[in-house]
Amino acid sequence: MKAIAVLPGTPDSVHLAELEKPSVTDVPADRGVLIRVLKVGVDATDREINDAQYGSAPEGYDFLVIGHECFGIVEEVGSAVKKVQPGDYVTCTVRRPGGSIFDRIGRSDITSEEEYYERGINLRHGFLTEYFVDDEEFVVRMPQGLKHLHVLAEPMSCAAKAVEQAFLAQQRLQVWEPKRAWVTGAGQIGLLATLVLRLKGIEVWTMARGPREGNLKAEIAEGYGSTYVSNADVTLHELAEKHGKPDLIIEATGHSGIAFECMEVLGHNGCIVWTSITGGERAVNVPSDSVNLNWVLGNKMLLGSVNANFRHFESGIADMALGEVSWPGVTEKILTNPVDGLENYAEMMRLLVEDRDALKVYVNVADE
Repeated sequence: MKAIAVLPGTPDSVHLAELEKPSVTDVPADRGVLIRVLKVGVDATDREINDAQYGSAPEGYDFLVIGHECFGIVEEVGSAVKKVQPGDYVTCTVRRPGGSIFDRIGRSDITSEEEYYERGINLRHGFLTEYFVDDEEFVVRMPQGLKHLHVLAEPMSCAAKAVEQAFLAQQRLQVWEPKRAWVTGAGQIGLLATLVLRLKGIEVWTMARGPREGNLKAEIAEGYGSTYVSNADVTLHELAEKHGKPDLIIEATGHSGIAFECMEVLGHNGCIVWTSITGGERAVNVPSDSVNLNWVLGNKMLLGSVNANFRHFESGIADMALGEVSWPGVTEKILTNPVDGLENYAEMMRLLVEDRDALKVYVNVADE
């Protein structure tokens, strides 16, 4: 069967590869689920892997099949599978277990091991294939009524986890009722985090580089009831001075300079969640002494949050359903939100596919 892959460590190596079609018997204990791929999201992570910024091939292969945002339909299940059945629409978690205690209790998303396993990202083949098989533990059923949002389930799970982790961490304060939140970055994670926060009734400011007028990102953010701000017009410091410091910041720009700048404007007892991974070695100028002082005296918290587990997928899918009720049609616009340069990359991958009905590459909005 066809697959789209890269040669890890070699820039611009994306190519059409061949794999054997998997079988439900590839998974032990009759827990296998065979899934026919309908859509796969293409985002900045895929582009960065093709740029050779990170990513490793699975053992026994010199290539890595990319694609970590999947949507498909179940074709066959093992006799022990209970959660899904043929004909169900499904998505799939990304992180796979290693050997730590967290991996063994079903929390591979917070593994304590340096080496990690992620489908389509590191040491495990991804979903840009015609079919894949996985253990039912990692397969998440999508309601038929949300099939139009397909590949957004994976980034939505990351947004849901980021907000959840902030509230769990802030239990250290005994009482924490955030009134004002910032979301820096209006890519898929940023916009979906905006949705989650607005469902909680929090005042949200969503920030990105683009202007407000004629900007689909601004339209989506404001469609959720957030206030969109262009960083080209207002700095983080100016926004904090004019409207007050935020209680919570979800940082999703993929820009380390902004990630660190957020530390300078967070309110007392506040929390920042970093969700994006930045490649390269960008130098960041931080007023370290004042940040150190204000963070200690202000009881502030910084968290990192990455791929989600099954529970976060279910929570995120539930929030997408609530979003469809509260703001009909807004979330679907994220699937058409353009990103500079990404369309050309996705088109290049399309051209690799001789049979376009076999592999459907979906151009998904990437984090800024």
